[in-house]
Amino acid sequence: MNRILALGVLLVALAAGGLYWVTRPSALPSLSMAAEAQEVTEEQLAMVPDMVMGEADAPVTVVEYASYTCPHCATFHEQVLPQLKADYVDTGKVRYVYREVYFDRYGLWAALIARCTASTERYFAVADMLYEGQKDWIGDGQPQTVANNLRRLGLAAGLEQDQLEACLNDTEMAQAMVAAYQKNATADGITATPSLVIDGELYSNRPYDEIKAIIDEQLAE
Repeated sequence: MNRILALGVLLVALAAGGLYWVTRPSALPSLSMAAEAQEVTEEQLAMVPDMVMGEADAPVTVVEYASYTCPHCATFHEQVLPQLKADYVDTGKVRYVYREVYFDRYGLWAALIARCTASTERYFAVADMLYEGQKDWIGDGQPQTVANNLRRLGLAAGLEQDQLEACLNDTEMAQAMVAAYQKNATADGITATPSLVIDGELYSNRPYDEIKAIIDEQLAE
């Protein structure tokens, strides 16, 4: 999914700016609201830790930037990530880092639900659900539809109703997530999803055999 990640595009992606009221009395955060936190603080970074699989001292680090609303990212998670995990992450050769990209408010809402879980393991389980059911929860693309579908997905993942609503309406967390995203994506030069940063080098989306060759070359050094 090739989209420029400039802040201006993030703001334009919103309908009419500001909050979009999808339910009463609660309102889910929008990117325009979250983007008020343009300068990330240490406190915000601490609120949004990287989601990581693998050994901390693995010889190669692979960072994936992906959006929950990106179809190519869904394909990557269904077809490529399982092979990467089996061949390299589970064998201690690769430390895999997942970083969320927010092209739109729906991706932000989905990430809020994933981060509402209590552990990294549960986060990735919810991520699997979000990617596997991407077309279903996006549905007709209307805010009310997406919000209701995401709530159902969160409940199916084991979240309590009160916990789910608190997470979806956590504006402070949303601001921290967008601020951390902007900082990391700018530093790594991310302009599309999925993108991979393998030991500091940026790569666009590509077949698994090409990713494998890059990792094997790094391991051989």
